[in-house]
Amino acid sequence: MTTELRRFAYRRSPDQDAREPAHHPVVIIGAGPVGLTLALDLARRAVPVVLIDDSDRIGEGSRAICFAKRTLEIFDRLGLAEGMVAKGVTWQRGRVFRGQEQLYEFDLLPEPGHKQPAFINLQQYYVEAALADAAAAEALIDLRWSNRLTGIQPRSDGALLTIATPDGPYQFDAGWVVACDGARSPTRALLGLEFRGEAFEDKFLIADVKMRAEFPTERWFWFAPPFHSGQSALLHKQPDDVWRIDLQLDRDADPEHERQPEIVRPRIRQMLGHDDFALEWVSVYRFQCRRLARFVHGPVVFAGDAAHQVSPFGARGANSGIQDADNLGWKLALVVKGQSPASLIDSYDRERVEAAQENILHSTRATDFIAPRSPGERVLRDAALALAGKAGFARGFVNSGRLSQPTTYLASPLSTPGPDWQGGLAAGTSFHDAALPSTAGGRRWLSETLAEGRPVIIACGVAAESMTPAAALWVDVPARDGGDEPLARRYGLTPGDAVVLRPDGHVAARFRQATPVQLAAAIERLEGRAAA
Repeated sequence: MTTELRRFAYRRSPDQDAREPAHHPVVIIGAGPVGLTLALDLARRAVPVVLIDDSDRIGEGSRAICFAKRTLEIFDRLGLAEGMVAKGVTWQRGRVFRGQEQLYEFDLLPEPGHKQPAFINLQQYYVEAALADAAAAEALIDLRWSNRLTGIQPRSDGALLTIATPDGPYQFDAGWVVACDGARSPTRALLGLEFRGEAFEDKFLIADVKMRAEFPTERWFWFAPPFHSGQSALLHKQPDDVWRIDLQLDRDADPEHERQPEIVRPRIRQMLGHDDFALEWVSVYRFQCRRLARFVHGPVVFAGDAAHQVSPFGARGANSGIQDADNLGWKLALVVKGQSPASLIDSYDRERVEAAQENILHSTRATDFIAPRSPGERVLRDAALALAGKAGFARGFVNSGRLSQPTTYLASPLSTPGPDWQGGLAAGTSFHDAALPSTAGGRRWLSETLAEGRPVIIACGVAAESMTPAAALWVDVPARDGGDEPLARRYGLTPGDAVVLRPDGHVAARFRQATPVQLAAAIERLEGRAAA
């Protein structure tokens, strides 16, 4: 991995010389983290992909830096997490201050026994470079740089795309189009779709500072710090001796003025107490919490920032976009291969709209707490901060950004209803990783079973013959281990029980005294082949 600006050569495609528009089953617009993740996911499922991007480079600014455990599990399934974790800064603890007083500290992964850490900090250009290199090495991905979408005509059987290139325009057909082209999505604009939500007036300065420092690898957040009175500040460590500093600015601050080095350096000097640092990257942002009403529009599907935007508090932007790709990939593969009806894609819309709404809610609440918009809100915020330093229960009122967690799909049409369990994971919940029994065919972790791309059945004392190998991957928990840590305990398993995981790891069903008929029906349902 390198911090150097990465450029990619434009190459002429055979499609540009075809007499009639070529046809491709899936076309992805935008080679950012979301588009690259989805392309790799589909290729691993033997679906060919055309991926276009209007740029010829990555590596401009660190942008997103916090990648959550669930995102790392997705990258691990694609064979990329090990290098990212090795390069990144691993962390799970954080501290919240008011002025110079520490109000409390937290631990995001207090229980051991997970393959991936709670979070890593890694500059987005490292993540994009790893994804782009993997995509370039994948025979089923046709990655076309300097290809800009200028027209899209949806039809009943797909869409006709018009593309601008250095050699002039050309067209091709797509069975499915996935727009991963960012907050200013050209695809969204071409279709005339409205982005609804709230734009905040508050402004924040981001500075990536290169320096040697002895701060621990934790997330530190200050309300009204002594070095930036009346505002807020955030400190994170990144690789290469780079530290991310966020400073809240006045609402009427001029972004162009605030990002000038002669303005930024005194602010950072006041925070650090010294001048021994270099500015790597500086930006000033105003954020928005907005989304499309629907993410699926016929053959065109939206993901990532093209579908939804949130404030950066809680690291919900890139993580939720990559989880969009994780939700969509296996479903789109089943549909393209003719193994599931196209209506399965409707569940992507339902589930990821629910996730976006949850992220927007958390993001808006964090913003309102960090930057109160009225005197009354500020009085309540300051009262919560004052109480949090004295009473543990009050810490729940303090909101410096609820950190990214996978959404539980409470009303997914792909889930099979069942009796309530005491303990374990309810249907719709994202899986919890755990070490596997020694009998699990050489795999060490439950998360590794998802690399197979099939549903996973975790069964305690149930005969594997109850499902055909092609339908699902079987994880056997010996009956004698029922209730023991870690796998059986995390899933609330006793002898005779079974839990069905979808290919993206969300719980689809769980059964007491599972039968072959129940398990087969649950897989039919999660793959969209059975009526809800």
